[in-house]
Amino acid sequence: MLILLGIEEADNEEDIEWLCQKLTKLRIFSDENDSMNLDVNQVEGSFLVVSQFTLHALTKKGNRPSFIRAARPEQAVPLYELFLKRLAEVSGREVQSGEFGAMMAVELLNDGPVTIIMDSKRRE
Repeated sequence: MLILLGIEEADNEEDIEWLCQKLTKLRIFSDENDSMNLDVNQVEGSFLVVSQFTLHALTKKGNRPSFIRAARPEQAVPLYELFLKRLAEVSGREVQSGEFGAMMAVELLNDGPVTIIMDSKRRE
């Protein structure tokens, strides 16, 4: 499961915990009847987590995105590292990660129609 993780100023440890619990139990993988019914553990999957502050781009005004909602590295790095640690603990699965803040080339082969946006501030 590829996770593009954007951390905003309002995020905290509670958000990290909620995301890790939710991602581990998310039934997005196909079963024998081709229904999305299995979680990452049931398919013996793993995680790749890449930090992605651009997910918080505001584009309402002008043509240059604003990233003012994205957390500064002093706040984001500890939460990113906590996310990696807790996701491995909660899921019991391998968690690989990109380097925080680095320019990386990530290639994705999307096997199926599933791309989900999760916002820990919109849990309802």
